[in-house]
Amino acid sequence: MAKYLVIVESPAKVKTIKKFLGSNYEVAASNGHVRDLPKSRLGIDIENDYEPKYITIRGKGDILANLRKQAKKADKIYLATDPDREGEAISWHLAQSLKAEPEKLYRISFNEITKNAVKESIKNAREIDMNLVDAQQARRMLDRMVGYRISPLLWAKIKRGLSAGRVQSVALRIICDREEEINSFIPEEYWTLEQEFSVAKGKKNITAKFYGKDRKMAIHSQEELQQIQQELAGAEYKVEEVKKSKRIKNSPRPFTTSTLQQEAAKTLNFSTQKTMRLAQQLYEGVEIKGAGTVGIITYLRTDSTRISEEAEQSAREYIASQFGEKYISETIKALKNNKKIQDAHEAIRPTDITRTPVIMKEYLSRDQFRLYQLIWKRFVASQMAEAVYDTVNVKIEAAGYRFTASGSKLAFDGFMSVYVGGDMEKENGHIPLELLEKGTVLKCENCEAKQHFTQPPAHYTEAALVKTLEELGIGRPSTYAPTISTIIARRYVAKENKNLYVTEIGEVVNAMMKEAFPSIVDLSFTANVEMLLDNVAEGTVNYKTIIRNFYPDLEEAVEKAERELEKVNIEDEVTDVICEECGKNMVIKYGPHGKFLACPGFPDCRNTKPYLEKIGVECPNCGKDVVIRKTKKGRKYYGCENNPECEFMTWQKPSKIKCDKCGKYMLEKGNKIVCSDETCGNIVLKKDLEETDQNEKK
Repeated sequence: MAKYLVIVESPAKVKTIKKFLGSNYEVAASNGHVRDLPKSRLGIDIENDYEPKYITIRGKGDILANLRKQAKKADKIYLATDPDREGEAISWHLAQSLKAEPEKLYRISFNEITKNAVKESIKNAREIDMNLVDAQQARRMLDRMVGYRISPLLWAKIKRGLSAGRVQSVALRIICDREEEINSFIPEEYWTLEQEFSVAKGKKNITAKFYGKDRKMAIHSQEELQQIQQELAGAEYKVEEVKKSKRIKNSPRPFTTSTLQQEAAKTLNFSTQKTMRLAQQLYEGVEIKGAGTVGIITYLRTDSTRISEEAEQSAREYIASQFGEKYISETIKALKNNKKIQDAHEAIRPTDITRTPVIMKEYLSRDQFRLYQLIWKRFVASQMAEAVYDTVNVKIEAAGYRFTASGSKLAFDGFMSVYVGGDMEKENGHIPLELLEKGTVLKCENCEAKQHFTQPPAHYTEAALVKTLEELGIGRPSTYAPTISTIIARRYVAKENKNLYVTEIGEVVNAMMKEAFPSIVDLSFTANVEMLLDNVAEGTVNYKTIIRNFYPDLEEAVEKAERELEKVNIEDEVTDVICEECGKNMVIKYGPHGKFLACPGFPDCRNTKPYLEKIGVECPNCGKDVVIRKTKKGRKYYGCENNPECEFMTWQKPSKIKCDKCGKYMLEKGNKIVCSDETCGNIVLKKDLEETDQNEKK
């Protein structure tokens, strides 16, 4: 009887796949990668046309020896690693390491761990796709070159243990750029004006918002508001137009890796790392009574919204039986025309639509269930009809000004009977605007004017960062979670209440990268590299060509940085704080959490203290010095040195000058200084202050 060996990546898949294939098949796991570039050196032979030098990963020797034994006995060997570039590369490394005859080796891949999918993959066994392997090799080599050539510079300039990365450094820059936007943002005052009108007895009043005249008009100050109110005083409010229509809300597309991470963050409060870990478990399989271990979702690393005809047909049949024919989508959703999409495999969906969340709940942990329910509902909704709203828009005229009111009512729920995403509302508040007719004179019951200030851009969350990385074409589905995890683990970024904040170390690293390696952290350059890697995967570009073009420029930038950074010799800053153990003046050092005080007598004296850097500003509450402090996660803020007795703190740097309008303290924001009290709104340009200082000195 013929004997076949199937090699998968994860031990979790072994039992499941063995059960599908029967007694003629042995199934073994490689536990991920078996070969990689060595950790102790670059591992790329620059002199020999950038040839990578792979070695067996430490700890994988016994696994490989066992796989070789099994391979020797097998008539055919099926390499069943994950269906992506990295999986293709692992299959190639296995093929190189097994020392088996090439004619015995076959590559199989499946998008879901189900009996049909696995058996079908055996029937369609193929050779290893070297274009995909080379694309992965190029990515690995580029990342290694950036990391191993630039990281030592970070160690020399800042501290050991830091790292640079081709994608992580760009992600850090994106967060730093947003932080700069927020810090330099100047709030602008504006006002809103709303009028409340009675419609009919027993009916709720309607509220109309000020629009302007012929076009939308902003109210910038209280003076402008008062002018408008004077003109409206005693004016007749008349309905100018009533427009009734229907609004269609399209059903969502099924999840990609990026959209799953974003939606799980919004609705379930999961980190990208947690989402991917749980999705991996659902993909590899869960124990189901009567069916054994089965994968219940398709492959989790994808940027495509495509689904198979079989999956689409089963979804339509399910929707018809559970909701009725009118709930089935009339159109098959076309893919977005996006060149960044690889479309290697399907969207993320349940492997069997009849395994509803209710049925699966008893077999899943709480978090597994919540994620599976999200995926199941999104997929079912993607194949359902659009939701339809009845809408009414009313224009009201008075003294040449226009007010607008709108209302909507859900007429047909369509896909919303199953799925309401984090950014959707199931139904807007219905307002009886349909009772109004053109020419109706309205009685104004109430007028409300409110002062507002424009808000700065929001801090990035993990979900928002993933969305931005995807839109810019930086990284790929498999890189989002590890990239974010790395910059948090390195303490370049702190995560507080979902938001990502740059730490002091993150600012220093980003500043150095922008100064010495502008192309590495250039957004368009990084996105262009991803496109080149796609071209390698398609077989139109040789992977060595990318390496040959990239490395000399990197090497030149490193050498230039080494020369210039040697001149920028950062000496330990001596302070007036005396070490109580040996009497020397303590110096400022950098640690994982930023600056600290250390004795220069190290290693003989190991005394250290927290460093509180004074900024030369008195605390507005108690008059003591304001110092730079950091949260537990490393985010910088300004607080009183007398904390906890004095609770003064602010995220922006306080200024020495007081507001000449209200007397409160002011904050530095970019090239301006603004009052800490937003209702005051006083703004002073720094250059004006400098000119005043110079004139006073003269």
